[in-house]
Amino acid sequence: MKTIVFDTGETLVRDDRHWASWADWLGVPPHTVSALVGAAVAQGRDRTDALRVLRPGMDVGEALHARAAAGRGEYLDETDLYADVRPVLAELRALGLRIVVAGDGTARAGELLRALDLPADLVVTSEEWGAAKPDREFFARVLEVSGAEPEATLYVGDHPADDLFPAKSSGLRAAHIRRGPYGHWWADHPDVVETADWRISALTELPALLGGAGRRKAFATPSARPAPAAESTPPGGEPDPLPAEAAGLPEETAEEPAPPGQSRA
Repeated sequence: MKTIVFDTGETLVRDDRHWASWADWLGVPPHTVSALVGAAVAQGRDRTDALRVLRPGMDVGEALHARAAAGRGEYLDETDLYADVRPVLAELRALGLRIVVAGDGTARAGELLRALDLPADLVVTSEEWGAAKPDREFFARVLEVSGAEPEATLYVGDHPADDLFPAKSSGLRAAHIRRGPYGHWWADHPDVVETADWRISALTELPALLGGAGRRKAFATPSARPAPAAESTPPGGEPDPLPAEAAGLPEETAEEPAPPGQSRA
C-alpha cells in the first residue's frame, strides 16, 4: 500500500457540531434532529432527509448560504476531530505512506480542514473538485491525486454506499470503519462484510495493518471479523423496526444505496 485516502465526516470529523448547528438554525431541540438523522440512517436514506422532514421542500444548499450570510455558517476546530486522527495520520506518514483527506463537503469545509494543519499531503473536498460521492468522477479524482495504482490505494470511510462500494468498484482497496451512525448501523451487514477489504473500529488499527511485517501479513488476507449471525436489511431497504411512516420520513425521498461493486447514479 502506498496511499491512504480518508473520508471526512464521521471518519475523521465528528458530526456533533454540524447537526447541533442545524437544530439551532431550525429552532428545534438537538435530540429531534439526531433522532431523525438516525431514522434516515436506518432506512439507508440521505441524512439531509432529516432536515426536509422538519422543513419540507427545503433546499439544503440555499439554507447553507443563508446561514453563512447570517454569520452562522460552517465551523470546525480541533475539538471536532476524533481523538485518534492526528496521531494516526502522523504515524502513517512516518511509515512513508502518502496521506490524502478527500470527502464530501463544501469549499468552506475544505478551508477549515486545511486550517487544522493535519499531517496530510493533500486535503480537498467534493465541492472543490466539482464531483461528489458516490459518483465515479470523485473516485477518478482520488486516483489522480493518490500517486499510486488503484490496488495500492486504500480508501477509508464509514458509509457503505458513498465510501465502500464506489471505492471498490473503482478498483481501490477499501476499509470500512465502525464509526458514526452509518458506520455502526451497517458494519455487520453481509454486503459490507463481503465487500470491505478490512473492517476496523478505530483508526489506531491502521498502522499495525500497514507497517512492516504486519503490513505484509494484513494485506495478504481480509479482516477475520466474523459475519453477523443474522442478516440485516441492506442499505436502502425497508427495515422492519423503522418503517418510513413510523420515522416520519417521506417515501418519495428514499435513495437506495448501491449494491457492492456499483455506485448510485
